Amino acid sequence: MVALVHVPADPDHPDAWTVEGTVRVGDAVDLAIHGSTDFSLDVATTRATMTEPHRRVHRIVALPAGAPRTPESVVGRAMIGLPLVGNAHLAVIYVGVHPDQRRRGIGAALWDAGLDIARDAGRRVVISDSSYATEPEPGPDALESPTGSGRIPVHDDATRFALARGFTLEQVVRHSVLTLPARVDHLRRDPGASYRVHLMQDEYAAEWLDGLALLKTRMSTDAPSAGLELTEDPWDADRVVADAADIRRRGQGFLVAVVEHVPTGEPAAFSMVEYPLDKPAVVFQGDTLVLREHRGHGLGMVAKIAVLDALAGVRPRAARIHTWNAQENAHMLAINVALGFRQASVDAEWQRAL
Repeated sequence: MVALVHVPADPDHPDAWTVEGTVRVGDAVDLAIHGSTDFSLDVATTRATMTEPHRRVHRIVALPAGAPRTPESVVGRAMIGLPLVGNAHLAVIYVGVHPDQRRRGIGAALWDAGLDIARDAGRRVVISDSSYATEPEPGPDALESPTGSGRIPVHDDATRFALARGFTLEQVVRHSVLTLPARVDHLRRDPGASYRVHLMQDEYAAEWLDGLALLKTRMSTDAPSAGLELTEDPWDADRVVADAADIRRRGQGFLVAVVEHVPTGEPAAFSMVEYPLDKPAVVFQGDTLVLREHRGHGLGMVAKIAVLDALAGVRPRAARIHTWNAQENAHMLAINVALGFRQASVDAEWQRAL
Protein backbone atom coordinates (compact mmCIF):
# COMPACT_ATOMS: atom_id res chain seq x y z
CA MET A 1 0.00 0.00 0.00
CA VAL A 2 1.15 3.51 -0.78
CA ALA A 3 0.02 6.96 0.27
CA LEU A 4 -0.26 9.69 -2.35
CA VAL A 5 0.38 13.34 -1.49
CA HIS A 6 -0.23 16.26 -3.82
CA VAL A 7 2.71 18.62 -4.15
CA PRO A 8 1.94 22.27 -3.33
CA ALA A 9 3.46 25.18 -5.20
CA ASP A 10 3.55 27.27 -2.02
CA PRO A 11 6.95 26.84 -0.27
CA ASP A 12 5.27 27.62 3.07
CA HIS A 13 2.66 24.86 2.75
CA PRO A 14 2.96 22.04 5.34
CA ASP A 15 3.52 19.56 2.48
CA ALA A 16 6.27 21.60 0.82
CA TRP A 17 8.69 18.77 1.69
CA THR A 18 7.17 16.82 -1.21
CA VAL A 19 9.09 18.95 -3.72
CA GLU A 20 12.40 17.72 -2.33
CA GLY A 21 11.03 14.18 -2.43
CA THR A 22 10.16 14.63 -6.11
CA VAL A 23 13.70 15.79 -6.84
CA ARG A 24 15.25 12.86 -4.96
CA VAL A 25 13.28 10.32 -7.01
CA GLY A 26 14.02 12.16 -10.25
CA ASP A 27 17.74 12.07 -9.48
CA ALA A 28 17.63 8.32 -8.76
CA VAL A 29 15.70 7.56 -11.96
CA ASP A 30 18.06 9.60 -14.14
CA LEU A 31 21.16 8.11 -12.54
CA ALA A 32 19.86 4.60 -13.22
CA ILE A 33 19.19 5.33 -16.91
CA HIS A 34 21.73 7.97 -17.91
CA GLY A 35 24.40 7.80 -15.23
CA SER A 36 24.02 11.52 -14.48
CA THR A 37 21.59 14.07 -13.10
CA ASP A 38 22.03 16.57 -15.93
CA PHE A 39 18.28 16.51 -16.65
CA SER A 40 17.05 16.54 -13.06
CA LEU A 41 15.24 19.62 -11.80
CA ASP A 42 16.24 21.11 -8.48
CA VAL A 43 13.76 22.16 -5.79
CA ALA A 44 13.37 25.75 -6.95
CA THR A 45 12.91 24.79 -10.60
CA THR A 46 10.45 22.03 -9.77
CA ARG A 47 8.36 24.43 -7.75
CA ALA A 48 8.52 27.03 -10.54
CA THR A 49 7.08 24.55 -13.07
CA MET A 50 3.89 24.42 -11.04
CA THR A 51 2.91 27.98 -11.85
CA GLU A 52 3.66 28.10 -15.57
CA PRO A 53 1.62 30.72 -17.45
CA HIS A 54 0.27 28.52 -20.26
CA ARG A 55 0.09 25.09 -18.66
CA ARG A 56 -1.48 23.80 -15.47
CA VAL A 57 0.85 21.39 -13.70
CA HIS A 58 -0.02 18.90 -10.97
CA ARG A 59 2.60 16.89 -9.10
CA ILE A 60 2.03 13.90 -6.82
CA VAL A 61 4.44 11.86 -4.71
CA ALA A 62 4.04 8.35 -3.33
CA LEU A 63 5.37 7.00 -0.05
CA PRO A 64 4.80 3.73 1.77
CA ALA A 65 1.64 3.75 3.88
CA GLY A 66 2.54 4.75 7.43
CA ALA A 67 5.98 6.08 6.48
CA PRO A 68 7.12 9.42 7.92
CA ARG A 69 6.06 12.37 5.81
CA THR A 70 9.59 13.35 4.82
CA PRO A 71 11.47 13.68 1.51
CA GLU A 72 13.45 10.55 2.32
CA SER A 73 10.23 8.48 2.38
CA VAL A 74 9.20 9.38 -1.17
CA VAL A 75 9.45 6.36 -3.51
CA GLY A 76 7.70 7.67 -6.63
CA ARG A 77 6.47 10.81 -8.29
CA ALA A 78 4.13 11.90 -11.07
CA MET A 79 3.74 15.05 -13.14
CA ILE A 80 0.50 15.85 -14.94
CA GLY A 81 0.68 18.72 -17.44
CA LEU A 82 -2.49 20.25 -18.87
CA PRO A 83 -1.90 22.65 -21.79
CA LEU A 84 -4.14 25.70 -21.59
CA VAL A 85 -3.77 27.20 -25.09
CA GLY A 86 -3.08 24.76 -27.91
CA ASN A 87 -3.67 21.04 -27.37
CA ALA A 88 -6.21 21.61 -24.63
CA HIS A 89 -7.63 18.18 -25.49
CA LEU A 90 -4.67 16.29 -24.03
CA ALA A 91 -2.75 15.64 -20.84
CA VAL A 92 0.95 14.90 -20.55
CA ILE A 93 1.71 12.49 -17.71
CA TYR A 94 5.11 11.32 -16.50
CA VAL A 95 5.59 8.78 -13.73
CA GLY A 96 8.85 7.75 -12.10
CA VAL A 97 9.51 5.18 -9.37
CA HIS A 98 12.76 4.86 -7.45
CA PRO A 99 14.72 1.97 -9.01
CA ASP A 100 14.87 0.19 -5.65
CA GLN A 101 11.09 0.31 -5.21
CA ARG A 102 9.70 -0.99 -8.50
CA ARG A 103 7.15 -3.77 -9.06
CA ARG A 104 5.28 -2.87 -5.88
CA GLY A 105 2.28 -1.09 -7.41
CA ILE A 106 3.70 2.39 -6.85
CA GLY A 107 3.75 3.36 -10.52
CA ALA A 108 0.24 1.99 -11.04
CA ALA A 109 -1.12 4.06 -8.13
CA LEU A 110 0.49 7.22 -9.48
CA TRP A 111 -0.79 6.55 -13.01
CA ASP A 112 -4.33 6.02 -11.80
CA ALA A 113 -4.21 9.29 -9.87
CA GLY A 114 -2.81 11.11 -12.91
CA LEU A 115 -5.49 9.69 -15.18
CA ASP A 116 -8.19 10.83 -12.74
CA ILE A 117 -6.82 14.38 -12.92
CA ALA A 118 -6.77 14.24 -16.72
CA ARG A 119 -10.36 12.97 -16.88
CA ASP A 120 -11.58 15.57 -14.40
CA ALA A 121 -10.01 18.24 -16.62
CA GLY A 122 -11.94 16.92 -19.62
CA ARG A 123 -8.89 15.66 -21.50
CA ARG A 124 -9.41 12.87 -24.02
CA VAL A 125 -5.81 11.93 -24.94
CA VAL A 126 -2.80 11.15 -22.75
CA ILE A 127 0.80 11.42 -23.95
CA SER A 128 3.78 10.12 -22.02
CA ASP A 129 7.36 9.03 -22.60
CA SER A 130 9.99 6.65 -21.27
CA SER A 131 13.78 6.66 -21.55
CA TYR A 132 16.24 3.86 -22.26
CA ALA A 133 20.01 3.78 -21.88
CA THR A 134 20.54 2.11 -25.25
CA GLU A 135 18.68 1.56 -28.50
CA PRO A 136 18.44 -2.18 -29.30
CA GLU A 137 19.36 -3.76 -32.57
CA PRO A 138 16.50 -4.95 -34.83
CA GLY A 139 15.07 -8.28 -33.76
CA PRO A 140 12.78 -9.96 -31.24
CA ASP A 141 14.10 -7.84 -28.35
CA ALA A 142 13.12 -4.58 -30.07
CA LEU A 143 9.83 -2.75 -30.52
CA GLU A 144 9.96 -0.80 -33.77
CA SER A 145 8.62 2.72 -34.11
CA PRO A 146 5.59 2.90 -36.42
CA THR A 147 7.42 5.68 -38.29
CA GLY A 148 9.98 3.11 -39.43
CA SER A 149 12.79 4.91 -37.61
CA GLY A 150 14.03 3.87 -34.19
CA ARG A 151 13.47 1.07 -31.69
CA ILE A 152 13.08 0.57 -27.95
CA PRO A 153 13.74 -2.53 -25.80
CA VAL A 154 10.54 -4.57 -25.74
CA HIS A 155 11.29 -6.35 -22.45
CA ASP A 156 12.17 -3.24 -20.43
CA ASP A 157 9.95 -2.57 -17.40
CA ALA A 158 8.94 0.82 -18.80
CA THR A 159 7.82 -0.72 -22.11
CA ARG A 160 5.86 -3.45 -20.38
CA PHE A 161 4.25 -0.89 -18.07
CA ALA A 162 3.10 1.35 -20.94
CA LEU A 163 1.78 -1.48 -23.10
CA ALA A 164 -0.10 -3.02 -20.18
CA ARG A 165 -1.92 0.28 -19.66
CA GLY A 166 -3.13 0.60 -23.22
CA PHE A 167 -0.50 2.97 -24.57
CA THR A 168 0.65 2.78 -28.18
CA LEU A 169 4.18 3.56 -29.25
CA GLU A 170 3.94 6.49 -31.67
CA GLN A 171 7.50 7.73 -32.06
CA VAL A 172 11.10 7.07 -31.04
CA VAL A 173 13.30 10.04 -30.18
CA ARG A 174 17.09 10.06 -30.23
CA HIS A 175 18.90 11.74 -27.34
CA SER A 176 22.32 12.98 -28.41
CA VAL A 177 25.17 14.81 -26.68
CA LEU A 178 27.72 17.24 -28.09
CA THR A 179 30.98 17.58 -26.17
CA LEU A 180 32.22 21.16 -26.02
CA PRO A 181 34.10 22.95 -27.41
CA ALA A 182 32.71 21.98 -30.79
CA ARG A 183 34.87 22.09 -33.92
CA VAL A 184 32.62 23.72 -36.51
CA ASP A 185 34.80 25.95 -38.70
CA HIS A 186 34.57 23.49 -41.60
CA LEU A 187 30.77 23.70 -41.42
CA ARG A 188 30.41 27.47 -41.64
CA ARG A 189 28.36 28.70 -44.58
CA ASP A 190 27.67 32.19 -45.85
CA PRO A 191 23.89 32.35 -46.31
CA GLY A 192 24.28 35.31 -48.62
CA ALA A 193 23.01 38.87 -48.46
CA SER A 194 19.40 37.72 -48.24
CA TYR A 195 19.79 36.42 -44.68
CA ARG A 196 21.09 37.98 -41.46
CA VAL A 197 21.47 36.49 -37.94
CA HIS A 198 20.23 38.22 -34.79
CA LEU A 199 21.31 36.94 -31.34
CA MET A 200 19.46 37.41 -28.06
CA GLN A 201 20.40 36.41 -24.50
CA ASP A 202 17.89 35.99 -21.66
CA GLU A 203 15.51 38.52 -23.27
CA TYR A 204 13.70 38.56 -26.58
CA ALA A 205 14.22 41.78 -28.51
CA ALA A 206 10.98 43.73 -28.82
CA GLU A 207 11.25 43.94 -32.61
CA TRP A 208 11.33 40.12 -32.83
CA LEU A 209 8.43 39.24 -30.55
CA ASP A 210 5.96 38.76 -33.40
CA GLY A 211 8.54 36.91 -35.49
CA LEU A 212 9.36 34.55 -32.64
CA ALA A 213 5.65 33.97 -32.07
CA LEU A 214 5.37 32.86 -35.69
CA LEU A 215 8.42 30.59 -35.41
CA LYS A 216 7.22 28.98 -32.18
CA THR A 217 3.74 28.45 -33.58
CA ARG A 218 5.17 26.83 -36.69
CA MET A 219 7.43 24.68 -34.51
CA SER A 220 4.28 23.06 -33.14
CA THR A 221 3.11 22.03 -36.61
CA ASP A 222 6.29 21.64 -38.68
CA ALA A 223 8.36 19.40 -36.39
CA PRO A 224 7.76 15.65 -36.92
CA SER A 225 5.15 14.35 -34.47
CA ALA A 226 4.32 10.94 -36.00
CA GLY A 227 0.90 9.72 -34.85
CA LEU A 228 0.72 11.91 -31.76
CA GLU A 229 -2.56 13.83 -31.67
CA LEU A 230 -0.93 17.24 -31.49
CA THR A 231 -2.54 20.35 -32.94
CA GLU A 232 -1.24 23.85 -33.52
CA ASP A 233 -0.04 25.55 -30.35
CA PRO A 234 -0.56 29.26 -31.08
CA TRP A 235 1.89 31.86 -29.80
CA ASP A 236 1.63 35.64 -29.74
CA ALA A 237 3.99 38.36 -28.57
CA ASP A 238 2.65 38.33 -25.01
CA ARG A 239 3.26 34.60 -24.73
CA VAL A 240 6.83 35.03 -26.02
CA VAL A 241 7.49 37.63 -23.30
CA ALA A 242 5.96 35.35 -20.68
CA ASP A 243 8.10 32.46 -21.91
CA ALA A 244 11.32 34.40 -21.35
CA ALA A 245 10.20 35.39 -17.87
CA ASP A 246 9.29 31.78 -17.09
CA ILE A 247 12.71 30.51 -18.19
CA ARG A 248 14.41 33.01 -15.90
CA ARG A 249 12.03 32.15 -13.06
CA ARG A 250 13.10 28.50 -13.38
CA GLY A 251 16.70 29.52 -12.77
CA GLN A 252 17.80 29.16 -16.38
CA GLY A 253 19.30 31.34 -19.05
CA PHE A 254 18.95 31.11 -22.82
CA LEU A 255 20.45 32.10 -26.12
CA VAL A 256 18.46 32.33 -29.33
CA ALA A 257 19.55 33.06 -32.90
CA VAL A 258 16.91 34.33 -35.33
CA VAL A 259 17.71 34.34 -39.02
CA GLU A 260 16.05 37.26 -40.80
CA HIS A 261 15.05 37.20 -44.45
CA VAL A 262 16.44 40.63 -45.27
CA PRO A 263 14.28 41.48 -48.32
CA THR A 264 11.07 41.05 -46.31
CA GLY A 265 12.30 41.63 -42.76
CA GLU A 266 10.51 38.42 -41.77
CA PRO A 267 11.95 35.52 -39.75
CA ALA A 268 13.22 32.54 -41.71
CA ALA A 269 14.73 30.29 -39.02
CA PHE A 270 15.77 30.12 -35.40
CA SER A 271 17.67 28.00 -32.90
CA MET A 272 17.67 28.20 -29.12
CA VAL A 273 19.52 26.72 -26.16
CA GLU A 274 18.73 26.90 -22.46
CA TYR A 275 21.07 26.28 -19.54
CA PRO A 276 20.50 25.82 -15.79
CA LEU A 277 22.44 28.52 -14.00
CA ASP A 278 23.39 26.15 -11.16
CA LYS A 279 24.88 23.57 -13.58
CA PRO A 280 27.57 25.43 -15.52
CA ALA A 281 28.60 22.34 -17.52
CA VAL A 282 25.13 21.57 -18.87
CA VAL A 283 23.26 23.04 -21.86
CA PHE A 284 20.02 21.90 -23.49
CA GLN A 285 19.34 22.41 -27.17
CA GLY A 286 15.80 23.72 -27.50
CA ASP A 287 13.85 24.33 -30.68
CA THR A 288 15.49 24.67 -34.07
CA LEU A 289 13.31 25.38 -37.10
CA VAL A 290 13.69 26.60 -40.65
CA LEU A 291 10.39 27.70 -42.14
CA ARG A 292 9.47 25.56 -45.12
CA GLU A 293 9.59 28.47 -47.52
CA HIS A 294 13.25 29.16 -46.61
CA ARG A 295 14.65 25.64 -46.62
CA GLY A 296 17.54 24.64 -48.85
CA HIS A 297 19.86 27.49 -47.83
CA GLY A 298 21.62 25.82 -44.88
CA LEU A 299 19.91 28.12 -42.39
CA GLY A 300 19.54 25.42 -39.74
CA MET A 301 23.31 25.02 -39.59
CA VAL A 302 23.81 28.80 -39.70
CA ALA A 303 21.50 29.31 -36.70
CA LYS A 304 23.01 26.48 -34.67
CA ILE A 305 26.59 27.63 -35.23
CA ALA A 306 25.64 31.20 -34.30
CA VAL A 307 24.33 29.91 -30.96
CA LEU A 308 27.44 27.78 -30.40
CA ASP A 309 29.69 30.77 -31.07
CA ALA A 310 27.78 32.92 -28.57
CA LEU A 311 27.60 30.12 -26.01
CA ALA A 312 31.38 29.95 -25.76
CA GLY A 313 31.41 33.49 -24.37
CA VAL A 314 28.24 33.29 -22.27
CA ARG A 315 28.86 29.86 -20.68
CA PRO A 316 32.63 29.29 -20.86
CA ARG A 317 32.42 26.29 -18.52
CA ALA A 318 29.80 24.52 -20.62
CA ALA A 319 30.99 20.97 -21.32
CA ARG A 320 28.08 19.32 -23.13
CA ILE A 321 24.83 20.01 -24.94
CA HIS A 322 21.93 17.59 -24.84
CA THR A 323 19.42 17.44 -27.68
CA TRP A 324 16.44 15.31 -28.68
CA ASN A 325 15.22 14.64 -32.22
CA ALA A 326 12.62 12.36 -33.74
CA GLN A 327 14.44 9.43 -35.30
CA GLU A 328 12.63 10.07 -38.59
CA ASN A 329 13.89 13.69 -38.70
CA ALA A 330 16.81 12.72 -40.94
CA HIS A 331 17.69 16.27 -41.99
CA MET A 332 18.08 17.68 -38.47
CA LEU A 333 19.86 14.55 -37.29
CA ALA A 334 22.34 14.94 -40.16
CA ILE A 335 23.04 18.52 -39.07
CA ASN A 336 23.59 17.42 -35.48
CA VAL A 337 25.87 14.53 -36.45
CA ALA A 338 27.93 16.90 -38.59
CA LEU A 339 28.26 19.23 -35.59
CA GLY A 340 29.56 16.33 -33.51
CA PHE A 341 26.49 15.15 -31.59
CA ARG A 342 26.59 11.43 -30.72
CA GLN A 343 23.66 9.28 -29.66
CA ALA A 344 23.50 8.75 -25.90
CA SER A 345 20.10 7.15 -25.29
CA VAL A 346 16.62 6.84 -26.75
CA ASP A 347 13.10 7.85 -25.69
CA ALA A 348 9.68 6.44 -26.52
CA GLU A 349 6.67 8.67 -27.13
CA TRP A 350 3.46 6.94 -26.00
CA GLN A 351 -0.20 7.80 -26.48
CA ARG A 352 -3.58 6.48 -25.40
CA ALA A 353 -7.16 7.67 -25.48
CA LEU A 354 -9.09 8.31 -22.30
